[in-house]
Amino acid sequence: MCFFMSLVPATFLVVIGYFVLFASSRAEGGIQRFGRILAIWVFVVALVPVLAGAYATLSGLCPFPV
Repeated sequence: MCFFMSLVPATFLVVIGYFVLFASSRAEGGIQRFGRILAIWVFVVALVPVLAGAYATLSGLCPFPV
């Protein structure tokens, strides 16, 4: 159950990442490069809740009853 609940913040972060990537594609120069780097970091950070939810579910630390 923790894994499925972790998909909510991960989805939120992926949507923000795509918005940043889209906005940076419209920019020029250094802002475009900064936007791409920021989008990649947001995608990497979006993996953290998913990995934490998988760990909590598989280790039995999930507080939700199954």
